[in-house]
Amino acid sequence: MTQTVLLAEDDRAIRHALERALTLEGYAVTAVADGVEALAQAHRTQPDVLVLDVMMPGIDGLQVCRVLRAEGDRTPILMLTALVETADRIAGLDAGADDYVVKPFDVEEVFARLRALLRRTNGTSFEAPKEEERIPTGQVSVAGLRMDVQARRAWRGDRELELTRTEFDLLELLARNAGIVLDHATIYDRIWGYDFGPGSKNLAVYVGYLRRKLDEPGAPALIHTVRGVGYVLRED
Repeated sequence: MTQTVLLAEDDRAIRHALERALTLEGYAVTAVADGVEALAQAHRTQPDVLVLDVMMPGIDGLQVCRVLRAEGDRTPILMLTALVETADRIAGLDAGADDYVVKPFDVEEVFARLRALLRRTNGTSFEAPKEEERIPTGQVSVAGLRMDVQARRAWRGDRELELTRTEFDLLELLARNAGIVLDHATIYDRIWGYDFGPGSKNLAVYVGYLRRKLDEPGAPALIHTVRGVGYVLRED
């Protein structure tokens, strides 16, 4: 079944080039030039995934993302941004985006990230756990952290965490492997389905933002960096 993409990009050359590339890749693409059109189209026909430029006149990509999330729309969103500062990327994640690509980008990277988002939406982001590791209730509980995988909700103690799709998937992966150091390549493969290479800051940004939501004053940190290797979830 052909998957549908709603693309919102105000730069005509980029919009046309990306629309053509996505179409040739097999997607059914609806391309619009601004946030107003993007919201209207998203309300008319819910796409499988949205690709939103951050900087658009009028309603920008961040505002489109916030509106859809406030309405309860959980369609995966990939942001296109020319902003390279970590704070700018975090703003996109805070608005509810699932991933981002920094301009100028390689179209193959866009394809890889879209495949990963759609794969997670279809419930195939994680390998099936071994029989003895399965938890019938869909609950994960470790180090004061509790996750309801089916409802996609998470708590640290009594405080519920507001997580994006990617943040939830990353936290679930770390929680299911508590005490085990997961290397960068493994995490990229399990969460994004694609290793973006040693120069990528993508994982570090997501881990940093997840820590902001997890950490509490006076409470032990849960996610630890193992330099040169990866990350581990444990309560020290």
